Amino acid sequence: MSTPRFIVELRSKIGHDLLWLPGVTAVVLDDAGRVLLGQRSDNGWWTLIGGLLEPGEQPAAGLLREVYEETAVVAEVVHLVSVTSLEPVLFPNGDQAQFLELAFLCRHVSGEARVNDEESVAVGWFVLEDLPPLPSPQLRLLQLALRSDGKPHFMRPE
Repeated sequence: MSTPRFIVELRSKIGHDLLWLPGVTAVVLDDAGRVLLGQRSDNGWWTLIGGLLEPGEQPAAGLLREVYEETAVVAEVVHLVSVTSLEPVLFPNGDQAQFLELAFLCRHVSGEARVNDEESVAVGWFVLEDLPPLPSPQLRLLQLALRSDGKPHFMRPE
């Protein structure tokens, strides 16, 4: 996966220090109720489609860009599902990042799902009863989206 230019430039200034980054994740469903998944090229895991927002990019627009770039699918946003601060991540090269994840429920509009960039080795539509293994946070997000009532889920302060 290619690292966005703005991150390369930040890393040249801060090294491996923790970066706080906005990420977007799409739960894209088609008219048959299947979900769009991609198999990542970096670790082989099947996941929902997502990525990083570019500086100044609106979340919904960035999400739809990511879906198209990775899968050639045109989607539309139905609603925001959740806003979550994920656990920090340590990458193999020593870079540290923590993501603010904005997850959206989306609807397929057009396009045949296919690998459309180097971030995936496979892309496809899956019936909910026959999903490939998903990381538990991804499965929880899918389940949250499927029962979503249009009100975003977030951690409430105690």
